[in-house]
Amino acid sequence: MEKAIIGKKIGMTQIFDADGKVIPVTVIEAGPCTVVQKKTEEKDGYNAVQLGYGDVAERKLTKPELGHLKKAGDARKKTLKEFKLAKAAEMNVGDEVKVDVFAEGDRVDVTGISKGCLLYTS
Repeated sequence: MEKAIIGKKIGMTQIFDADGKVIPVTVIEAGPCTVVQKKTEEKDGYNAVQLGYGDVAERKLTKPELGHLKKAGDARKKTLKEFKLAKAAEMNVGDEVKVDVFAEGDRVDVTGISKGCLLYTS
């Protein structure tokens, strides 16, 4: 089953397994995400949902962004991403997607955006 959520990296830490080995882990603040737009087969040619994450002040959004987000209610979100999900037809605009859609032991694919730091050596 396909699942999707947007999150933000908080930092790194470490945990210990049963044998006492150290495992490095990344701490991610995931969700809650709001369904901002629903794409349908009839209107757009494919099924997908657009999720929004991270509240932002209204003054930091442009008028076109505000108009798009007002259709989803009072959802002023900083990050918008579209996901083609199998269950996209069952979701409605304004629904919340929380991290509880995942179970312990689920495999996930993580995509990130690098800040692009340059290293110079002499």
